[in-house]
Amino acid sequence: MHFKVPHKTTKTEAKQKVKDALEDARPHMKDQVVINEEKWEADTFHFNVTLQGKEITGTLEVTDLDFILDAKLPLLWRMFEGRIEKEITKHVETLK
Repeated sequence: MHFKVPHKTTKTEAKQKVKDALEDARPHMKDQVVINEEKWEADTFHFNVTLQGKEITGTLEVTDLDFILDAKLPLLWRMFEGRIEKEITKHVETLK
């Protein structure tokens, strides 16, 4: 899965919004998601999580104009990529 979502702020502010959104989401996903790895390298967030027993790995890069998500989804979830992208895009818009 690969897609971009534009943001209308500075890269620094956009990156902070991602960090804040992740912290806000933690209590809600603690029983559903196991975080195997998460780390920032410059403006790229690397993640590896297990959701519903399935591993998802990828990166979220914050650029001057966009959030760029690259993720490897389980085979059966790939048919829902469009819906997943739509939901993520909708959520990103609430961060603006």
